[in-house]
Amino acid sequence: MKNHHTGFRRLISAAHYSKQGYLSSWRSEAAIRQEMVALIFLLPFALWVDVTAAERAILILSLLLVLVVELLNTGIETVVDRIGADYHELSGKAKDVGSAAVLTMLVAAAVVWAIILF
Repeated sequence: MKNHHTGFRRLISAAHYSKQGYLSSWRSEAAIRQEMVALIFLLPFALWVDVTAAERAILILSLLLVLVVELLNTGIETVVDRIGADYHELSGKAKDVGSAAVLTMLVAAAVVWAIILF
């Protein structure tokens, strides 16, 4: 049966599914846990440091984007693993590209923080 939720009920359902995604990622992925812990420490620092509102927003956005890319990478890895445990060149490529996206975002976030703070 199709889900025909609309309006506020759809938002509640979406929030529930998002919560499930965060919790399952937290349980299964060390990288998610590490990035969430970093976010817990760096977010207050971004709110405290003496920078402009725009710079503060960019600092916070860069932290959240690291988490977004890691969540997407986790999704890619989960789908690839669901397809099968046998090695396939394209499965390896999908996982490697997802990993490269995470690394790229981590470097971008570090560059943003270095430019703004130093």
